[in-house]
Amino acid sequence: MPTPLSGRNIALVTRIYGPEPGAASYRLAALARAMRDAGAAVRVLTTRPPRAYPGEPAGHEGIEIRRAPVLRDRKDYVRGYLQYASFDVPAFFRVLFSRGLDGVVVEPPPTSGVAMRLACGIRRIPYVYYLADIWSDAVEAIDEPGLVARLLRRFELFALNGAATVISASQEFTDRVIELGVRSRIVTLGNGADDTLFTPEGPRRDLGHPYLVYAGTASEMHGADIFIDAVARVRTTDPDVQVVFVGQGSDRDLLEEAAARIAPGAVHFEPRLSPEETAEWIRGAVATLASVRPGTAYHRMFPVKMYASVVCGTRVVYAGTVPGRTFADEPGNGWGVDYDVDQVAEAMRDALAHPATEAERAKLARRGAAEYSLRAVAERGVEAIAAVLPARRIREGAARR
Repeated sequence: MPTPLSGRNIALVTRIYGPEPGAASYRLAALARAMRDAGAAVRVLTTRPPRAYPGEPAGHEGIEIRRAPVLRDRKDYVRGYLQYASFDVPAFFRVLFSRGLDGVVVEPPPTSGVAMRLACGIRRIPYVYYLADIWSDAVEAIDEPGLVARLLRRFELFALNGAATVISASQEFTDRVIELGVRSRIVTLGNGADDTLFTPEGPRRDLGHPYLVYAGTASEMHGADIFIDAVARVRTTDPDVQVVFVGQGSDRDLLEEAAARIAPGAVHFEPRLSPEETAEWIRGAVATLASVRPGTAYHRMFPVKMYASVVCGTRVVYAGTVPGRTFADEPGNGWGVDYDVDQVAEAMRDALAHPATEAERAKLARRGAAEYSLRAVAERGVEAIAAVLPARRIREGAARR
C-alpha cells in the first residue's frame, strides 16, 4: 500500500545533526525517521560532528547521512557568519548537483534557507523551511547593530517566502512571521522531546546531595544567571543544594564568573553531553531549570528542554512569561514564576521540600510521552511535506539512493 512519501527522494539540509547533541538534532532525527517510514529515500546533508561525539545517531537504518567538513568556533559550534558560510556555500552546490531530488527540507539559520531558495529555484524543486527559531528576533534581542539585524531580517524573509511551505515549531512563531509579512503556507507542528532518548528508565546522576539542573543552551535571551543568584539565597536554608549547568551557549563564561563570585561551591558546570548522559542528570535532579529573559523581542520563546524534563519524569522550575509559564503551571509539571530572583528561590525551596515520589515521576513521564513526543510532531511534518511535493508516477519501492 502506498505511503505518503512513497518513492520520493528528499534531502534534509542542516548544519547540526546527531550524534552532536542539541534540540535541532533531536527534532530533525525524528523527522528523518518519519520521512523514511513514510516511504521516502532520505539523505541528510550535514556536517562532520565534533570529535567528542563519534559514531552515528541510532535508529537511522536506511537513511543516508552525507557529512562535509565545516568551520567551527572555539567551543566547537557552527556559530558565526564565517562558520555559517562554510556550511551554506557547499550546501548550495551539494543540493544543486544531487541526483534525483524531489524536495528539500532546510533548518535555520536563514542563510541556509537563502542557499536552498537559490539552489532549489535553479533546479525547480520545492523546499520546506523548518521554522524552529526566528533568528532576526534573536539578533534584536541581544542588541546586535541595527544594520546586522535588518540584513538578517531580509535574509530570513527571503528564505521563508520562497518556501513551498513553512513548518513551524510553535503557534507563537507562526503568528510572529505572519506579522512580519511571510506569505508562504505555514503549518504549525508544535514541538516536543525525543522519548527514545529521554526516558524515565536508566541511570541517574548522584552527587550525594540534592541538585537542580539547567540542561541546554544558555544565551543572552535565556537569562540563566538568575538561577545563580537564586541558589545563593537557597543555600542559606539548604546549604548542600547545587545547581548544575549542562551545555554551552554565549553566556557560559559569564555564568562561570558569576558562580565563582556570587555562589562559590554552589554551581557545577558540565560541557555539552550526549542525550543519554544529559538524561542521567535530568533523572537525578530534584527539578530542572528553564528561563526566558522578559523584555526582549524573544520573550515568547519556549525552552524545549522542558519537554525533555517531563518525559524523563522530572518537574521543572521556569522563570519567565507565557508560553513557558503556562506549561510549567500545568498540574504536575512544576513551578512557573516571574523572572524574579525571590520567586525563583522560593520555587527551588518548594521543589527541595517536596520531592516527587517514584509513582509521581512515572505518571509525569507517561503523560509527557503521550502529549509531548517528537514522533507525533514528525508525523505531522510528513503530512505537510507530502502536500507540497509535485505529483509523480514512481514505481512503488523505487531504489533508494
